[in-house]
Amino acid sequence: MAFILPVNGIEPTLGKNTFIAPNATIVGDVVCGDDCSFWFNAVVRGDVNSIRLGNKVNIQDGAVIHCTFQKTKTILGNNVSVGHNAIVHGSLVHDNVLIGMGAIVMDNCEIGSNSIIAAGAVLTEGTKVPSGCIYAGVPAKKVKDISEELINGEINRIANNYLIYSTWFK
Repeated sequence: MAFILPVNGIEPTLGKNTFIAPNATIVGDVVCGDDCSFWFNAVVRGDVNSIRLGNKVNIQDGAVIHCTFQKTKTILGNNVSVGHNAIVHGSLVHDNVLIGMGAIVMDNCEIGSNSIIAAGAVLTEGTKVPSGCIYAGVPAKKVKDISEELINGEINRIANNYLIYSTWFK
């Protein structure tokens, strides 16, 4: 059974049609929109600050969403995919973003809409990713502008697929 726990009297608020894997953990000041999914071993800890997720956000297996006590909140926009074992910590992620497997997004980063953070990339504290580009590497740097084909073929495809996958478990 999933761990959905209050912290200091604040309980997570989950939108309609939300899938939560049996071993996902969601605690504290977490609010998510509709059509979200929290996959196996995902951890979303709104214990030290708030976490807000828009609609159609998927937090994949082993991913961690957290923030910093009294300093940084985490906000994920609509249609955001957080890949397997990725970490998003105290950052702002706008709409239509793919954060690749194993990527790390540190405090005070801001990722513009229609962007991809490549698998294994590390966004160091305070990195600003403009809309419509791909960042990769350690530390992550812009590698190219994103094409409409990647927006539809990767960002939208993955978000839509996770919405489908979640129906398999209901």
